[in-house]
Amino acid sequence: MKFSRMLLWSALLVAVVPQAWAQANSVPSQPHLLVKGDASRKVMPDRFVVKVALESVDMQTDIARRKVQANAERIMGLFARHRAIAETVRMDNLSIEPSTRYKDDEEVFAGTAVSRDLEGAFENPEQLRDFLAELNASKEIQVRTATPKYSGELRLRAELKAEAAAQTRASAKGLADAYGAKIIGLYTISDVAPSFAYGVQAGNWPNVNSGGDFYERGGSLDRVQVSGSRNQVAAASAAGELLTAAPITYTENVYAIFLISDGN
Repeated sequence: MKFSRMLLWSALLVAVVPQAWAQANSVPSQPHLLVKGDASRKVMPDRFVVKVALESVDMQTDIARRKVQANAERIMGLFARHRAIAETVRMDNLSIEPSTRYKDDEEVFAGTAVSRDLEGAFENPEQLRDFLAELNASKEIQVRTATPKYSGELRLRAELKAEAAAQTRASAKGLADAYGAKIIGLYTISDVAPSFAYGVQAGNWPNVNSGGDFYERGGSLDRVQVSGSRNQVAAASAAGELLTAAPITYTENVYAIFLISDGN
C-alpha cells in the first residue's frame, strides 16, 4: 500500500514540476511592463593567477610520488621567492591512478600516474613573468592558465546588480508616465531573462545608455593563457605584452516585470 502511494506521489510530482517551472519563467497575463537594466564597469586587475599541473608516471608508485613532491616543493619555493600573495597559494591533494597507453592498437599499462595541482596569485604581471621565466615547464610540469583577475569582483558585481535594479525602476516609471499608466507592484525581478513571446530575446536587447551590452558586442574578460612546453612558456615570458595589465569589464543585467493599471 505504501509503495503504491509512493508511486502516485512520484507521478504527481512529474506532472506538477514542469507546470510550476513554466509559470516561474512566464510573464503575467495582466497588464505589465517588462524592462531590463544593466550596469558595467571597467577595472584594472590586481591579481595575476597562475595554475600549475604536476604529473609523473612510473612503474613504481613511490618514485612517481617523490618526483611530484620534489617538483611541488620547488614551485612552492618559487611562489615565495617571487612574492606570491600568501593567502592565494594553495596545493591540491595528491591524485594517484593507473596510466595506460596504446601499443599496436592495444591498451597497455604504462605505470602509476601521480598528479597534483598548485595555484597562486601575484600583485603585478612582472612578478608573474619572472615566475614563469624560472619555472622551466616540462612534460611533468605544465602551466595550465595565467589569468588576470580583480580581487573585489564579488563586491563589484553586487554594486552593479543594485545599479541595474535601480535602472529598471527608473525605466518602468518613465514608461508608465509616458503612457499615463500607474505601477501597482513588482511581479518578478531576476538576472535571467524571462521566457516570453515578444520576439525579443536576452541576447539582443537594445542598450540606450552605452550602445550595447558588453557581452552582446562580443566582448570577453581580458585574460592571458599559457600552456604547453618550456619553449612556449619562455616565449610568453619574453613577450612582455602578453603579461601586461589590461582593463577587465564586468557587466550585470537585471530583468524586472512591473504590474500596471490605467492611470485614471
